[in-house]
This record gives sequence, structure tokens and C-alpha cells, in this order.
Amino acid sequence: MIRSDLTGSHRPPAAWRVLVVESDTEDAENLERGLRRHCHDVERAASGAAALSAFEGVDIVLLDLELPDIDGLEVCRRMRAAGSGPVIAVTARGTELDRVLGLRAGADDYLVKPYGFRELLARMDAVMRRVRAHSPAAAPFISHGALSIDTAARRVSVDGRWIDVTRKEFDLLHLLASHPDTVVPRKRIMQQVWGDAWSRRTIDTHVSSLRTKLGASDWIITVRGVGFQLGRP
Repeated sequence: MIRSDLTGSHRPPAAWRVLVVESDTEDAENLERGLRRHCHDVERAASGAAALSAFEGVDIVLLDLELPDIDGLEVCRRMRAAGSGPVIAVTARGTELDRVLGLRAGADDYLVKPYGFRELLARMDAVMRRVRAHSPAAAPFISHGALSIDTAARRVSVDGRWIDVTRKEFDLLHLLASHPDTVVPRKRIMQQVWGDAWSRRTIDTHVSSLRTKLGASDWIITVRGVGFQLGRP
């Protein structure tokens, strides 16, 4: 439940892609309406399975722990294992043990219902600031042949054509483009993009997807036994 302070004057410094995982339709609609009012893009999932299918590419997840199919703690663990962005647990489970379990499962913050919407926005801002503080400084714009990367907007284009990439695809491509004449080892990619929560298939799947979206397999060169390097088709 959200206390009705949606008309507050708080306005975020940036718009984020937010996944709202909430099985209660009324709570989900209220939360989505409030977030959209503050210029955020919102996706909704009403179950754990739906959340695990939708979290790739979002900037932050608001996760209710009371879900009809998979326990929210398990959903949080799986998201963290896949190297997701920040997760804020939003739940009626309010005991100290509940909080401890939520944070140990990988939640970056824990908010107990009922809560004020302004508090939620403030916590989202704080979590995103921490994420950015731990991200390495990057050039605001990278050009590599026909490839252009807008770091601040997290947008990618090839020959002036915008490419729709997920959060992890962007992070992977940006890492390679930041070191265009270097073979980036798999281990470094694992650490910087997935935080060591990875599998070999995860990296290969994202590389394959990027090659397809960029329009040529030569955009990302595989150096067997070492890692990957940005190409120039």
C-alpha cells in the first residue's frame, strides 16, 4: 500500500526504466501512475516468473516479496545472480528478520508497506547515486567508425540508426568500445558487467545478440581463450 502523497514536488534528475513487480493490481497501478508522473518509464510484472522474464534492461526493480508463484526472496536472488541492476524490496514483511533476509538475498534497499511515495523516490535516488558512484568515469560520447555510443543517454547507433539494446548489452558494448584496440578478457567482462555472477553462456548470448542488432558479426571479434575485442566492419 502506498500512502497518498503522489502530488509531492520531488522531481528526479533523470528518467529511469523501472520494473514494478507487484501482484496487487491497485498498488501496481498507483505506483505506475506516480512513477510515470515523475517521467520514469515503467514496466509491470504480477508474478515472479514474469519479473524474471522482464528485468533485463531496466535500471531499477521495485520488488514486492509477496508473489503468487515464486517467493520474492528467490526472485531477488535470481536477479542478483544474473547481474541485474539495483533492486528495492517493497513489501509488507516488516520484521527485523525479514529485512535481514531481504538484504542478504541481494536487495539494495528495503521499504515496508505502507510507505510514502516521496520516501520511495528518495530511496530510488539514493540507490541510483550509489550505483553511479561505483561505476567508472566514462567519456560522454564514443565514436568508432559507424558506431556511436551516447554514454549519458545510454543510446547506441550505427550509421545514424538507433539500436535498441538492453542494459547489459549496453554495458558490454560500452566496455569494449572504451578499449577499442584491446582484447578485453572474459574475466574482466564478467566482473565489470555481471559482477562475477555469470556463466559462459550468458556472455556468449549477449555477444551474439549484439552482433545481430549491430548488423554484422565483425563488430565484436572473439579471441579464443582470451576474450573479445571491438571490430570495425
